[in-house]
Amino acid sequence: MTKIIAGALTALAVLIAGAAANADPVKIRVAWITVPTSLAPILFVKPELAPHLGKTYTLEPQRFAGSSAMTTALAAGDLDIAELSYSSFGYALQNARMDDLRVIADEIQDGLEGYSINYMVLKDSPVKTIEDLKGKVLATNVIGTGTDIGMRAMMRKHGLEDKRDFTIIESNYANMKPLLIGRKADLVTMILAYEDDEVRQVARPLFRLRDVMGVTQILMLAARAPFIETNHAALVDYMEDYLRSLHWYMNPANHTEVVSIVANFNKEPPSRYEPWLLTKADQYRDPNARPNLDAMQRNLQMQKELGFLKTDIDVKSHADLSIVEAAAKRLEAQSGN
Repeated sequence: MTKIIAGALTALAVLIAGAAANADPVKIRVAWITVPTSLAPILFVKPELAPHLGKTYTLEPQRFAGSSAMTTALAAGDLDIAELSYSSFGYALQNARMDDLRVIADEIQDGLEGYSINYMVLKDSPVKTIEDLKGKVLATNVIGTGTDIGMRAMMRKHGLEDKRDFTIIESNYANMKPLLIGRKADLVTMILAYEDDEVRQVARPLFRLRDVMGVTQILMLAARAPFIETNHAALVDYMEDYLRSLHWYMNPANHTEVVSIVANFNKEPPSRYEPWLLTKADQYRDPNARPNLDAMQRNLQMQKELGFLKTDIDVKSHADLSIVEAAAKRLEAQSGN
């Protein structure tokens, strides 16, 4: 009887192993808004850097106009990994009641030494200090976003409040330059991707995001707990490939090729990206995609203090770093370090 049971168990194990080997790869639907802020649609242009792709998982990058649409897609089960700012993460927990939402990886950070988003005014503007913005027009990308909250925090620090002391208008980042040069706004939010030579010739930073927010977890990757639990092994494979490709992109030796990839994808000249792309002049990316949870906790607290968030959020209870940690350990073992 013992031999019969043992044989049955062995046969069952073989069947399970065979089923697992023949199982369809897990489809991972990943959100992105712009390249190169997000690398999702171009991350695996070199197949040799993603040995698990097509075997244990497939990737479906999906473009979104903003984080609110991503939150809706996550809630409906139409998206697996979202690209969220700290502020949109807070809104998802509070407004969409997605208590199972988890931070799983870093995208970009701001405020580390040498890295910062600038709030700019014209060089010939009468605005010389924060207080000079009283009665002026300030341009933000979207009200309630991470950079918008940073701008409002700086205004409040100097005794200025929206509607009472200044006017805020919304504009996408691509239109910040014409708004400023055309004098339709007195101060604009300028991310590095749009802070070109023309901007620098006529404008200057009045302050930086880091001056008021310190280190900011600008964007992170987030997924819901049931998807993570069901597909953990495939997600680790994906993140291993993600990190391997990220390291290739960040390697200065590959800069010319990386610039060409991004320029071709966006149908723009390489000169647009060559001076800054994935250098110290770009946004900071953690090389092991580990998010700064302590910074994110402070960011969310600022969001609440400014009235954009009603509830306290414990970031670490809404984070699952097991995927990036396991992937990083694999790469370290493969490199022999």
